Amino acid sequence: MTKILKSSSKGSLIVLSGPSGSGKDSVCERLKEYNDNFWLSISCTTRKPRNGEEDGINYFFVSEEEFKQKIENDDLLEYAVYNNNYYGTPKSKIHEYLDKGIDVILVIEVQGALKIKHKIPEAIFIFLMPPTMKDLVYRLKKRGTETNDKIIERFKKAYIEINELSKYNYVVVNDDLDKSTRKVNSIIEAQKCRVDRIEDVYLNNAEEEIHELLIDNKEFENKDIDI
Repeated sequence: MTKILKSSSKGSLIVLSGPSGSGKDSVCERLKEYNDNFWLSISCTTRKPRNGEEDGINYFFVSEEEFKQKIENDDLLEYAVYNNNYYGTPKSKIHEYLDKGIDVILVIEVQGALKIKHKIPEAIFIFLMPPTMKDLVYRLKKRGTETNDKIIERFKKAYIEINELSKYNYVVVNDDLDKSTRKVNSIIEAQKCRVDRIEDVYLNNAEEEIHELLIDNKEFENKDIDI
């Protein structure tokens, strides 16, 4: 039987934001257990790698001069400056994956997310929240990579970011990693059923025959229809 609806085969662009320490990277890592049809976009940055981070896996680590050249060449979907370091989303690969029907997830700061919303309003915007601000501080301290002054700075920034919550489509409170990941995956799957993704509605010969038979109820009542 021919399908009645033809939906877009393009992948979805998902933007995931939240305060530092909300668990964005952990959710994306766990998401692989539920969904193998996504590509996690890699941002470029001028900041120095943390312990364990690798170029081309966690970030593309570039010099400030290289980053500014990317801006000049219009190679970035968005970019912003945080703590005197540049962060940006390279355009390369993103449209390639979307055209192949593969979802693309961008884990970026609120400032960059709002720039993308202006350019690509049909993208899916998800904000990840910590259960409490106390939990947020605990997670930041647990990292062991930041000074106390830097933690205070991130804590203050978290309040500013949370005030932008209403500009997102969805919010997920990350009080349990597995549960939060399943919620994010459910949002991604639900978006594939959006009406604005329907490209065509059509009927095959069998459905046209039913329509003709419905015009004459008597004939319809007395005839077996094989669809």
